[in-house]
Amino acid sequence: MAAKRIRLAQSRKAAGFTQEGLAEYLGVERSTVGRWESADTEPQAWLRPKLARALKVSSQELQALLDDVTATSVRPSERMTYALDNPGAADLMVVAYLHEQLRKLDESYDQEASTALLGRAGQLHGQVRFLRENATNPRVRRALYAVEADSATFMGQLIWDVSQRRDHHAPIQYFKEAVDAAKHAHDPSTEAYATLRMSFVALYGEKNPVRGVMLAEQAAEAAKLVSPSLTGLSLLHVAEGHAMTGALSACEDALRRAETQFDRVQPDDVAAPYYTVNEFNRLAGSCYLFLDLPERAEPILRMTSRALASKKKSQAIALGNLALALIRQSKLDEAASVMHRTIDAVELTRGGGGLNLAFSAGRELRQWRHEPWAQEINDRLLALMAI
Repeated sequence: MAAKRIRLAQSRKAAGFTQEGLAEYLGVERSTVGRWESADTEPQAWLRPKLARALKVSSQELQALLDDVTATSVRPSERMTYALDNPGAADLMVVAYLHEQLRKLDESYDQEASTALLGRAGQLHGQVRFLRENATNPRVRRALYAVEADSATFMGQLIWDVSQRRDHHAPIQYFKEAVDAAKHAHDPSTEAYATLRMSFVALYGEKNPVRGVMLAEQAAEAAKLVSPSLTGLSLLHVAEGHAMTGALSACEDALRRAETQFDRVQPDDVAAPYYTVNEFNRLAGSCYLFLDLPERAEPILRMTSRALASKKKSQAIALGNLALALIRQSKLDEAASVMHRTIDAVELTRGGGGLNLAFSAGRELRQWRHEPWAQEINDRLLALMAI
């Protein structure tokens, strides 16, 4: 049996909102509202006061709406259950079901902690591999390879997050699996994206910008004929790798090459949601920070952190970099305020990138560790380690 929060949906309609309208008012995706009403997830604590105001209810009444879950007659996919018992019988309908479940998990990434997603993602990935290994129909096997490529990429992403970017081996193995599956599926976009994810591990985990640039260039080359968005995103990380080595000219050349990709994006470019002006600005700000130009990074990161309000994991990274830019200019009052906002965002999602940047900024505040405001920030950082 499935479940729904019927009274929550009724309250939304009574307040005059469609799912799309409520999502826009709250600054979230429509699918997020849909997951609340289907009892898949609950609103994050920071959204609840605004949600209560939108629905014209008190916080206690909102909690009652969330607690009121009703069973419905919708059953899990019988076709999927049969396929798991008889894997050779898997068909394209089963593949579509698996793809939809993965899409839902991926949409939750910016709103939920990776630890909360890992179990479900791991179970789904295991099902995909099991069915692919036992598929007898060539078309079905190829379609399952495509889902496996996406699923393995997502698993690598989650595991790296959960390890706080300390475990490099396991994510790399998943990304290699994704590359191999994408080649079987003849899917250069997913192959490029998994390769780009490997460059992230090299850049931010292994601290090896030379290898990171090499992998990001490989990703850009693989994506060149199929996705300007993915090409641009890869070039942004080429730029950041050069910035890490202090190569200003090479960095800015890669940024210019990345920017030209915006004019080439077509409506059917599936990677377009990953390559936005906000993402470009976030990486450009990070580049200037690595190049020890905090005064150039600050305005870019300030603008970007505001624009990423609905993508908490990305926003935490932008805020962490903004805090570093302010600290390095000795703008301590502003830096303290941004540090608290960074920690707020990290507490919600536990994203590895934001978490690491928060601690990096905390280390740069050590010379003021005896100041009450710095002690308060340090206490909050220590509390993050205990969560």
